[in-house]
Amino acid sequence: MKAREIHLASRPTGWPAPENFRLVEVALPPLEAGQVLVRNQVMSVDPYMRGRMNDVKSYVPPFQLDAALDGAAVGEVIASESPDRSVGDIVVHNSGWRDLAVLPAGRTRVLDTSAVPATAYLGPLGGTGLTAYVGLVEIAPMKAGETVFVSGAAGAVGSIAGQIAKLRGAARVVGSAGSPSKVDYLRGLGFDAAFDYHDGPVRDRLREAAPEGIDVYFDNVGGDHLEAAIGALHTHGRVALCGAIGQYNATEPTPAPRNLALAIGKQLTLRGFIVTSYGHLAPAFHADMTRWLAEGRVRYDETFVDGLENAPDAFLGLLRGANLGKMLVRL
Repeated sequence: MKAREIHLASRPTGWPAPENFRLVEVALPPLEAGQVLVRNQVMSVDPYMRGRMNDVKSYVPPFQLDAALDGAAVGEVIASESPDRSVGDIVVHNSGWRDLAVLPAGRTRVLDTSAVPATAYLGPLGGTGLTAYVGLVEIAPMKAGETVFVSGAAGAVGSIAGQIAKLRGAARVVGSAGSPSKVDYLRGLGFDAAFDYHDGPVRDRLREAAPEGIDVYFDNVGGDHLEAAIGALHTHGRVALCGAIGQYNATEPTPAPRNLALAIGKQLTLRGFIVTSYGHLAPAFHADMTRWLAEGRVRYDETFVDGLENAPDAFLGLLRGANLGKMLVRL
């Protein structure tokens, strides 16, 4: 049996391009004891994957040239040599960027799709939702009555983070996004204020949206957004450094934040985090998010691109901000 995979053909410099990817056909090995064959149905593309395309040491190994990329995916078990997995099981795993995957059964998790679709486990019930939860519960723990600013708020993590902040009692939640339609979208999610960061300096737009300042900043963008947040944070403010998508494709060092010295006098806490280090919060997160989804208190949106061959286009679109909520590829 043969499978199709997306390989990393070359390492991008600056913005990735279609020629950095290659669609290949490979022969699948026979199943060994304890393994399953999964036909992928939907796969996720995520901003962190851009860093893995660089050959640099990081918290996760880089993608290898002329080898399949990987990432979260859900699919159906179509053959099994494991007593723990049955044909027909719907599972989540990390062997995306391919239509068929042979992997140990222990690297899959069977999903309960009776109440939510399988794709929810790539979004609000998956690493996306857990990232938002960890950032606001442990990394930059917010208190009821505080003001929270979320950058890149129309994306998968940001949109969930803003809603969690409201559910945990934030007095005011502000979000930034990249278009007027996304600003309207954030207001529809319950954000108290939102602005288009193309409309002028972020520090000015943030001052208008939160004239009394902010207590917590959930950072998905970095650069000028982080600089603006440092200026707006109250004494003892907290920052969850989740991502810096505004800098991932830069070929030269970015100057911002230029006001980092303010963190001293304001006694700020700026803390980076990788969600995989916070598995101990997963049970509480799943209990809370499952309840919020069942009660209709969290909304999640998905942007779909069809076809494995179009997965690179979906990833490039994600980096350009072409998505509302989670960017997914239907296989």
